[in-house]
Amino acid sequence: METQMETTYYDHGTPAERWERARRFFEAKDYAGAARVLTGLVEEAPEQTGPRLLLARAYYHSAQLRRAEAELRFIVAREPVEHYARLMLGRTLQRQGRHEEAERQLRIASALAGDFPRK
Repeated sequence: METQMETTYYDHGTPAERWERARRFFEAKDYAGAARVLTGLVEEAPEQTGPRLLLARAYYHSAQLRRAEAELRFIVAREPVEHYARLMLGRTLQRQGRHEEAERQLRIASALAGDFPRK
């Protein structure tokens, strides 16, 4: 019965209300709570980048790095020029000790953002 109550709380309301709830959890640094709300939003509207990116960030901040990586790779596959997703993917890979993969993503993110080294 407890699981039903928890699910109801996190899934209750319109998508806009749940998006706002997820953002509040995230801002309060309750990344696990934000992820619980965002998971449902992403399942309902997988084509929307905003909820998926915030979900990836919630996973990243709660050290669920494989989950963060999966969400970020999904975004990058659909939107290769999404520089923030590339940046987050690079940082996620760095935290996993996968530095060569991370460096490639970070270079692409910098190029997409227009951050070129000055000579």
